[in-house]
Amino acid sequence: MSTLDDLLAVAARELGLDPADLDLSLILDLARDVAHGVARPAAPLTAYLLGVATRCRSNGSSPSFSSVGTNLGEPSRGSWRF
Repeated sequence: MSTLDDLLAVAARELGLDPADLDLSLILDLARDVAHGVARPAAPLTAYLLGVATRCRSNGSSPSFSSVGTNLGEPSRGSWRF
């Protein structure tokens, strides 16, 4: 296991999450795309928003983690212009 995998396992356990439900590649790809396509400070903010949207999913009001993550990454691939 890598240090990143270890961190994910510990954080998931502390937060009461199942690590199998977390798509590390999706989260890292999203953060990279937003950091390079929008602005570096937008990466943690977007990851946080992904978490909020995923939490809302538990009551059936929000789409899945992977679809939200994929959709959030799209604007950073060229359509965000400030």
